[in-house]
Amino acid sequence: MINISKIISTLFHIGYFKWFPGTLGSLFSLIIIVFLKSYLNSFLFILFFIFILLISLKLIETYSKSINKIDSSEIVIDEFLGIYFIIFFLDYYNSLNNYTNLCLIFIFFRFFDIIKPFPANWVEKKFKNSFGVIFDDIIAGIYTVIILFLINAII
Repeated sequence: MINISKIISTLFHIGYFKWFPGTLGSLFSLIIIVFLKSYLNSFLFILFFIFILLISLKLIETYSKSINKIDSSEIVIDEFLGIYFIIFFLDYYNSLNNYTNLCLIFIFFRFFDIIKPFPANWVEKKFKNSFGVIFDDIIAGIYTVIILFLINAII
């Protein structure tokens, strides 16, 4: 179980890259999730997100206990889930072309994931468990969705 939790939590060991593991995890996630969205119908796409979310809650806990550290930098499955959440709304960002949208998703998500505006910073501090690890990235995803909706409304 520890090997599986390590593989999933680190997003197939991407989290072990020496420099910018969260950024690399986000980039890899964006590519994989866009690919998934193009091949799965909406129901399966949502179902897959829920499945990954639920198993990640357990696997992050298992991995964190094995290394005796919460929210270690090599845990990047949370970036995957944050970007996945943003991609749910990809079809609504229609004022710009897809490549521009994907670049903006990456840039804004990384920005909000790094600065952790409220309530992301509160969630990260309040919940010292897998919930806190994941949901600060979901909040970064929510901020990204809001900004992309505003950009698309203006353009």
